[in-house]
Amino acid sequence: MGSAGCFISAALGVYTYILFARIILSWVTMTSWTPPAALAPVIGFIYDVTEPVMGFFRRIIPPIGGLDISPILIFIMLSIIRSQIC
Repeated sequence: MGSAGCFISAALGVYTYILFARIILSWVTMTSWTPPAALAPVIGFIYDVTEPVMGFFRRIIPPIGGLDISPILIFIMLSIIRSQIC
């Protein structure tokens, strides 16, 4: 697909890292850790960017016993898309 496809693939790669950060943040916030005020905009950005996609997948397959498998489905989807475009 050329350079446009590689750009999209790279953007999806960045999204994969953002999604991974979201997963880590969800685990860390279950503890009593409170993020510093300087990190609040970054954490807000991570949640704002990932929530629409995660919400879509949560509607398809809701969390099972408190276990949200939507990130796994998103990782699989992103991997398939990236392998097809570049």
